[in-house]
Amino acid sequence: MPDETSPTPDPTAPQTAHPPDPSLRTAAAQKKTAGLKQAPSPSTPKPGAPPAAPRKGISYADAGVDITSADRSKQRIKMLARKTFNRQVLSEIGGFGGLFALDLEKFPNPVLVSSADGVGTKLKVAFELGIHHTVGQDLVNHCVNDIAVQGATPLFFLDYLATGKLEDMVVEKVVQGISEACRANGCALIGGETAQMPGFYADGEYDLAGTIIGAVSRDKIITGEHIQVGDVLVGLPSNGLHTNGYSLARKLLFEVAKYGPDHYVNELKDKTGAALMRTHRSYLSVIKKLTGAEVVSGMAHITGGGITENLPRILPKGMGALIDRASWTVPPLFEHLQHLGNVEDDEMLRTFNMGIGLIAVIPAEKIKKAKAILNRANERHCLIGRVVRGERKVSYN
Repeated sequence: MPDETSPTPDPTAPQTAHPPDPSLRTAAAQKKTAGLKQAPSPSTPKPGAPPAAPRKGISYADAGVDITSADRSKQRIKMLARKTFNRQVLSEIGGFGGLFALDLEKFPNPVLVSSADGVGTKLKVAFELGIHHTVGQDLVNHCVNDIAVQGATPLFFLDYLATGKLEDMVVEKVVQGISEACRANGCALIGGETAQMPGFYADGEYDLAGTIIGAVSRDKIITGEHIQVGDVLVGLPSNGLHTNGYSLARKLLFEVAKYGPDHYVNELKDKTGAALMRTHRSYLSVIKKLTGAEVVSGMAHITGGGITENLPRILPKGMGALIDRASWTVPPLFEHLQHLGNVEDDEMLRTFNMGIGLIAVIPAEKIKKAKAILNRANERHCLIGRVVRGERKVSYN
């Protein structure tokens, strides 16, 4: 039945046009079809267009940052940090900032003392040996000494660990060392940062740094301003290189001598790696004894730059120091390093601590009392020189 809306053609009506040629219709269709085939596929981007989005979304983990693993590490770090807390800590690990209430009874007129440092290329030895907990102790003890020589008591510590790929057990070992050293120094670990930066660090490597905050009553600050000509220089022994001079030490031992980290060296009576990994000492306990007895005019932590560059930092204008090189026995490690590279004396003295990790400046009239304090503490020490007139320079004889 015809559609009621379509008129029925009249056979008697004149034809005004011929019907289209089927062959023309076919050619036109082919041309149209060919045109469609030449059009770009929806999955193929046009030149200059941004690439199509992948079917599966790319995650942060695909870029090398494993947030889930980092969260697990943070939970373990929280437990290690909490072991260092005291009643002055008002916050938990994980906040935007650590909260610490200063004890104003202990420090009635407080001055805050701060320092920041790292472990340096000693970390390269740690990577080689797979020893990670002692570098955390190195870091804390170095920072503690830096503020203790100014009379400050450590309050709290913040750490920073950055790596390419987060290895849970390595991070935990490092923080374990930090936690243990903080507890030993009466310092709270109240925060820090663990950063994953893929492509920035080589596999299995990381960097480590820390910041310490301490306090001292204003009238107890030790700056060296009261040092006088004739004061005695008392040297306390180091455990080895501590955390300085490792770039030169590694070159001499591993490149020049071709030792491996596990190579036993007769001159050292130890393996190379073990000699290099001896922990940086904390002098806090003995410093407190000396400052409590009010027998020190100044103290210098002997770090990078050796005695040559660190002792002048506390000398007043118009004064220098004369050091007797024969007054202490230089440990075999330093002697062997000098022999391997034929290193000049001056270079050794401004690169390494040469076996002296701390120098206390004692007034001549108080030296007997100071020696008695050190002896009661079973602290080995040497009288290594005196303050003389000069221009903030160390001389050796």
